[in-house]
Amino acid sequence: MARSTAAVLTAFNQPLEIREYGVPEQVGEGEVLVRVEMAGICGTDVHLWKGELPIPLPNILGHETVGRIAAIGGAVVDWTGQVLAVGDRITWASSVVCGECFYCRQKGAPTRCVSRKAYGISYSCAEPPHLRGGYAEYIQLRRGSSLFKLPDTLPTEAVIGAGCALNTAIHGLERAPVQWGDTVVIQGSGPVGLAALAVAKQSGAGKLIVVGGPAHRLVLAREFGADVVIDIDELRTPEERVQRVLSECGGYGADSVIECVGIPAAVNEGLEYCRDGASYLVLGQYANAGNIDFNPHTITRKQLRVVGSWAFEHRHVHQALRMLDECGWKDLFARQVTHRFSLAQANEALETTRRWASGKSVIVP
Repeated sequence: MARSTAAVLTAFNQPLEIREYGVPEQVGEGEVLVRVEMAGICGTDVHLWKGELPIPLPNILGHETVGRIAAIGGAVVDWTGQVLAVGDRITWASSVVCGECFYCRQKGAPTRCVSRKAYGISYSCAEPPHLRGGYAEYIQLRRGSSLFKLPDTLPTEAVIGAGCALNTAIHGLERAPVQWGDTVVIQGSGPVGLAALAVAKQSGAGKLIVVGGPAHRLVLAREFGADVVIDIDELRTPEERVQRVLSECGGYGADSVIECVGIPAAVNEGLEYCRDGASYLVLGQYANAGNIDFNPHTITRKQLRVVGSWAFEHRHVHQALRMLDECGWKDLFARQVTHRFSLAQANEALETTRRWASGKSVIVP
């Protein structure tokens, strides 16, 4: 039996270990074995590494992945109905949902499926078939996974550069839509912030303001269409940043504010960026990073609409791929990939992402 190397999280806040697992020559009906071409290091991976979400250990992380089909179990089609074959380059929705539970069937909210499992998050690699994450040479995908054959016009770097951030941003802005001509503030200039910036611009935002850092991330924000960037290393207090944002919004505040930071304290600051009657979308708080003191009077006084959004649905992956390929965003997202690492360098890749030192760090097995 062939072997696959993988970088494995065995304990929180500890270095990943390199291990080997067997690779099957054949897979079950409806399953797909993929040789990984590239796996993105998502900010969520850093949260998982730090133990901020309960996941089973040991675990092969990696939920942003592109690869080529190495083996396929029978007749399998992708999300659009294209028949798949060995050698096809594909990506996939990171989660698999049941389609039958209260949230899937009755409430139309599959992101809250009670049986939802996500590659690179929900599976212990101690259990067969072991290879359920992207930080490996191979990944074995379950029957019922939502697969997407990638056109030759769409580079792997663009898909991984967008990662799950673009899908997440599309889902979030579907729940808190940007109106044509709106002034929009994006809190955060990481992958989710840049993706939200792109979706807001695509939706017709009139003025786009990004509050974030470090400086190299703000250069990317400018390239993505930000009209104003506010460096948190230059304006170091929330009060200074609030005053700057209000001055850029005619003294009233923004029509829409989108939190993409993942740090709880950002929420209180972001609410102050809002004009009366604005919407505030909490998009970056995927992991449990703790509590904050909070005054709900701010919401009532300003008559705010506060919306939460968790992950994304499979249809949002299709929408993201179309946006990348048809609307001219692929080159910008591809340029986000700035740091490439081998599997043996997985710890360095995580640390680089944790320090915000890269545009997008990726593993190339």
